[in-house]
Amino acid sequence: MNRDKSNDDGAASTEINYRGVRRRPSGKYCAEIRDQAKGGARVWLGTYNTAVEAAWAYDRAAFASRGQLAILNFPENYNLPMTSSHFYTPSSSSSSSHQVFEMECMDDKLMDELLDCDDKKKKKGGK
Repeated sequence: MNRDKSNDDGAASTEINYRGVRRRPSGKYCAEIRDQAKGGARVWLGTYNTAVEAAWAYDRAAFASRGQLAILNFPENYNLPMTSSHFYTPSSSSSSSHQVFEMECMDDKLMDELLDCDDKKKKKGGK
């Protein structure tokens, strides 16, 4: 989604922000991703001339590391099912009146295991 921002000269410009992409002071775009195997450390993916190129780099890295669970900028390029968990809605870095929450879908077996674990803890604690 596009957001209007003011330039230094006061003119409005439309800029799209993508997941894993930052604009550098030079005007180029850098891409990076967090590696959960390394405690959330940033992994540098490179510097690109356009935000779209940087977003593609992020998508390639996210899909390579997380597969179908990845939240992508362009999920249509990966022939994934059209579910909300695969889509990332670009937004402005400026504050807005709404918040975006990312939710991960868990299968029933995992949810049952988590609930059973909680029940066992309550029984051991005498509650």
